[in-house]
Amino acid sequence: MRPSIRPPPLLLAACLLLSSFSLSLEERRSQEELFLGSLGLSGRPRPAGSRQVPSALWRMFRRSESQQARDSDLCTVSEYGVRGNIIRYVQDQGRLVSGWSSSCQACLEKQLYFNMSVLQPVELLSLAQLEIKFHWKLLQGPRALSVSLYKVIRATLRGADPTASRRLLLSQSVRLQPEPTSVAMDLTPLAESWRKPGRNYGLLLELLPLSTDPEELFPFHPGNSLPLEPAFHLPLIQASLVAVSLNPHQCRSRQRRSAVHLPVTPSNVCKARRLYIDFKDVGWQDWIIAPQGYMANYCHGECPFPLSESLNGTNHAILQTLVHSLDPHGTPQPCCVPIRLSPISMLYYDNNDNVVLRHYQDMVVDECGCR
Repeated sequence: MRPSIRPPPLLLAACLLLSSFSLSLEERRSQEELFLGSLGLSGRPRPAGSRQVPSALWRMFRRSESQQARDSDLCTVSEYGVRGNIIRYVQDQGRLVSGWSSSCQACLEKQLYFNMSVLQPVELLSLAQLEIKFHWKLLQGPRALSVSLYKVIRATLRGADPTASRRLLLSQSVRLQPEPTSVAMDLTPLAESWRKPGRNYGLLLELLPLSTDPEELFPFHPGNSLPLEPAFHLPLIQASLVAVSLNPHQCRSRQRRSAVHLPVTPSNVCKARRLYIDFKDVGWQDWIIAPQGYMANYCHGECPFPLSESLNGTNHAILQTLVHSLDPHGTPQPCCVPIRLSPISMLYYDNNDNVVLRHYQDMVVDECGCR
């Protein structure tokens, strides 16, 4: 009896999409959904623009490629010292509240909101680090800022005291430099609570310019109790949440050869065959950032009697080939299937325009055998 063997869903979907153009449109969409579902995507991402990939994520992607060649552990993010195989830069979806605050007349307030529903329920959150960058084109006015970060614990009703609905998380002074100034903070426990429905009210960032002459920075009109817009150039605030998570079902110990050289001589015997998957061929180059394609390979060929040691046959396969030689019509040959696969790393946009680095298992066929 032919054994029931199911190839990895991502590799299966990619191979079918590229090699079976005779499939109907509905069948090809079904395979595309299988591919996207394996990445935790609800549908095909449609990036709104060319969001810049953080340089740190590029470095991690290049390191992961070299790690695969050295049989290294792809389920540990050494940059942060935590377990994980998915790294997301979750975008801030908050807004600038106003040029001043009711609780602090000289402050600038900015809401920060990070959608943690992008994580699948199976994922274990290892780290959530808030990164805020202040970019200054011209250093006019204050040379330092007082930065306060608050956790919003509930929605604020109109007319209510806003300070009663928030808790201080961070307060520090930041010196302004010509290059971007950064503030980082570990928010892992808070981000974990945000994964529960109705628990994410975001954060509030409050900036207070530090100066010996506040009236020079925030001039007042005679008879007006509210300050005008600040006289200095406001900073460009970029905030992101680096979320490192672990999908335990996609983090098995697998080794990979430092180099895989497949034979090119024609043969009908079971072995690995070359298959290069180019994401541009199926129109996915707009949301898959890197790699542009990869050598996936596939298994094909017969498992003849007697099975040689090079065909990596199991005891069951050896007996099945024996029975097949006696009754070729009643018993089929064993299947030629992958017996050793290795991972690749993918850098892509998700359905919320977040940049994601994911180490995905069982993507490359390294060796085939009879089963």
